[in-house]
Amino acid sequence: MKAVILAGGLGTRIIEESQVRPKPMIEIGGKPILWHVMKIYAAHGISDFIICLGYKGYLIKEYFANYFLHMSDVTFDMAKNKMEVHQNSAEPWKVTLVDTGEASMTGGRLKRVRGYLGAEEFCFTYGDGVGDVDIKALIAFHKKQGTLATLTAAQPPGRFGALNIRGNKITNFEEKPQGDGGWVNSGFFILSPKVIDYIDGDETIWEREPLQRLAADGQLSVYRHRGFWEPMDTQRDKNHLEGLWNSGKCPWKIWN
Repeated sequence: MKAVILAGGLGTRIIEESQVRPKPMIEIGGKPILWHVMKIYAAHGISDFIICLGYKGYLIKEYFANYFLHMSDVTFDMAKNKMEVHQNSAEPWKVTLVDTGEASMTGGRLKRVRGYLGAEEFCFTYGDGVGDVDIKALIAFHKKQGTLATLTAAQPPGRFGALNIRGNKITNFEEKPQGDGGWVNSGFFILSPKVIDYIDGDETIWEREPLQRLAADGQLSVYRHRGFWEPMDTQRDKNHLEGLWNSGKCPWKIWN
């Protein structure tokens, strides 16, 4: 099974970093968050990736073109014009990088990679959100539903401390409790290639008309993920994920 990852947006809510590189290339623990997303899938046996490029996509191409340099020790023999790779720790991945247009919307990007998908169902997600989603269980759930699409729903944590107040006294304080219990789209979709028929063109936002029409047709299932999931939308989010990684208590690190 292949995994399609959106990596072409402008990342305007984290402009401090996205003005110089695409948001999926912003690093957590010295590695692009895109790498973290791919590691989640690879931990469940999915190693064939299609990356939808857009804004500053050449930087993502350069990263994978020079992956050995990023991940291994190397010796350059300048006289012989040779490079020797030591302690190769590169991943056994197949990565297809597709320019899906700088201005394309999320649905338009998916439609543009149709020719690389084949006939089987595939994974689809965002290049800026991480979680300890059980991909194998998600796939098994999707197959049982018999629908064209399955969306993984998550319950994000609250952003602020919660106060219980009685009169002028605080009776309880909880730092960043669970959110209000609402379920949100976390990505981590399983899709049939037939969903492409629900996408009109580059201007189509996947999260609007296509998902609405799939739901209306009874073709959109929901897989409830009750574990960890967080997106990296802002600098605050980036700092929080970096702190989790550095603490060694990193829920999405499901690989050895």
